[in-house]
Amino acid sequence: MTPKEERRRLGVPGRPTASRRLVVLLVSLWVGLVVVDATLHLAKQQVVDALLAGVLVVFAGVGGLLATRRPANPIGWLLLAVALLFAGSEVAKGIYLEEQGALKSGLIARGLVWFDNWALQVWVGLIGVMVPLLFPDGRLPSRRWRIFGGVSVATIAAAAVGTAFGGATLDWESEGTVANPLRIGGIVGQALEAMSAVAVPGIAVVHLGALLAVILRLRRSEGVERLQMKWFASAMGLLLVGLLGAVVGSNTGLDAPAFAGWILFLLSLAFALPIAIGVAILRHRLYDIDVVINRALVYGALTAALAGAYLGAVLLVGLAVGESDVAIAVSTLAVAALFRPLRARIQALVDRRFYRRRYDAVRTLEAFGGRLRDELDLEALGADLRGVVRETVQPAHVSLWLRTAERR
Repeated sequence: MTPKEERRRLGVPGRPTASRRLVVLLVSLWVGLVVVDATLHLAKQQVVDALLAGVLVVFAGVGGLLATRRPANPIGWLLLAVALLFAGSEVAKGIYLEEQGALKSGLIARGLVWFDNWALQVWVGLIGVMVPLLFPDGRLPSRRWRIFGGVSVATIAAAAVGTAFGGATLDWESEGTVANPLRIGGIVGQALEAMSAVAVPGIAVVHLGALLAVILRLRRSEGVERLQMKWFASAMGLLLVGLLGAVVGSNTGLDAPAFAGWILFLLSLAFALPIAIGVAILRHRLYDIDVVINRALVYGALTAALAGAYLGAVLLVGLAVGESDVAIAVSTLAVAALFRPLRARIQALVDRRFYRRRYDAVRTLEAFGGRLRDELDLEALGADLRGVVRETVQPAHVSLWLRTAERR
């Protein structure tokens, strides 16, 4: 037995590989950037902003874990790149937004603004286009998607390069714009600016194409891959619902739905998406996804229904009684009384619509339980039991063994 095999048998960790050393280096760099960002914002007593760079801790953790356990799969490396670019952008903002006139007018501040502008194009493209395209095995859905994959990479690169070297001005948050210190002049600069003008809106198109790739792969997948795609599609669905709610709420002037939509979008992006990716690729408890989807559908619909009932009750009781405190109290009691029956109703509706096989199995077992109380013939009961097992469990073969009473 070789020394390597002996260490593996005893559970002794071997010498770290190059990929593991790189993962440690990247994660350490991310931690350093988060610490610097937190220090910059805490010095100005901005507690919420100090926590912003660390929001992608799950991205960095899952990315590092996947890059260590599955180094050949680019998904982990992409998650790490997103976490690093986002943290770097937050550090840059924490420096160039300082209230120091000398820094604002200096080359250092404009250089940080320059980095922040093109880094945004890259990390949004990575998480919104490349990860959905390559999930879960690091390969495109099929050979037919090679052209689209190449176009996606070219679009992201063109947007980043055009913004970095072609744009005449850079976005400086609330300060407006500032001149690009690294803009290339002449025909080359004009070409880069034109390329950026086309590529930046083009990223939205490749985003839609990547979403289509997820849908098609989910429909065509089977077995373990289908479970992996369910995890990913569920997280993406939450993200899109939050984004849709935020956009609709903002455009219609409804602050509460817009705020709730942005909160759901950010939580889905920072936590649900990387966790789903990690669970799917590492294949940890894949079969729990149906439970997760079921609970999300039930409690999401229940929350929306109870919220609508509460608002409607407050409005109606307030109009009838005229006292807001009484309306709130009555509406709260009504919603509390509706919780259990409404949850049961929604659960049955979700099972009947999305989990028909389980719904039919439950109905079959209930019917069998009713017949079991009245059936006295052992042979008929055995045949009925075998039929129920075939219908609900669908095994390849069913045998019923009955134990006879022992004779003394």
